[in-house]
Amino acid sequence: MSAEAPFAADSDLLVRTLSQRGGVSVRALVATRLVAEAARRHETSPVASVALGRALMGAVLFAAGGKGETAQIEVRGGGPLGAIVAIADPQGRARGYATHPGAEPPAPAGPLDVAAAVGSGTLAVVRSSRNGGQPYTGIVPLVAGTIAQDLAHYLAESEQIRSAVALGVFLDADGAIDAAGGYLVQALPGAGEDEIAQAEANVRSLPGPGELVRDGLDADAIAILLQGALGCRERHTSEPRFHCGCQRERVMRAVALLGRDDLSRALEEGETLEVRCRFCAARYAVPPSDLARLVAQ
Repeated sequence: MSAEAPFAADSDLLVRTLSQRGGVSVRALVATRLVAEAARRHETSPVASVALGRALMGAVLFAAGGKGETAQIEVRGGGPLGAIVAIADPQGRARGYATHPGAEPPAPAGPLDVAAAVGSGTLAVVRSSRNGGQPYTGIVPLVAGTIAQDLAHYLAESEQIRSAVALGVFLDADGAIDAAGGYLVQALPGAGEDEIAQAEANVRSLPGPGELVRDGLDADAIAILLQGALGCRERHTSEPRFHCGCQRERVMRAVALLGRDDLSRALEEGETLEVRCRFCAARYAVPPSDLARLVAQ
């Protein structure tokens, strides 16, 4: 394990490791708290909680590659949820939203039908380096609408990486987040076919990550199971969390873009503007005194 402060027993956790021979990369994630916070902030319907939770965990897993990249996942389907956007940085700080978080499409008996709620459309992944430079964007059609399978398809088609992606969110009887977890297993350049075959067998032998988390396994235990007989090198850990960088100063700059005429009209009417951050649902009130300052500037 990396030499870091210990995590609380119920903390979210991300684990990165390589197989002993270095041909297979594993990232395992427990993100129950992160997903629950997103659902609370956006007041999501059950199916939106699952879809947004999967997208957030996918972004965290994609950003954890050790390259210092921020990953943005955009699921743009034609279903009732509208667009789903999730962004995560290398530290595991994630935020996101669904255009229609309260949508509750009819679902058949059994599991929530995320694919129907997402609909057909496209998946875009944007990778941005903190060192600047042009972001890399890859776009593929949605092949399943379940998000995990679509991310695996993206990695195969756009980045030519053989991967297994699994994302699971379980709800309790009241629709609250009960467990959320995921993993990303990838074959690295130079991986032997025997390593790849063993990794595939390990993935097939396990229940879904949400079920593993619900049964009490942490991310470290899931990573070890995914490597199995391949063995593990050093395991690096971090604590993902919901985080949005919106601030009142940024909100004021956005309000200023309304222009002098609209600001003056709102000021004359004594109106207090309310601005809502799309990513974290935080609300900012802009009273007439602040509007007057913007107009004067």
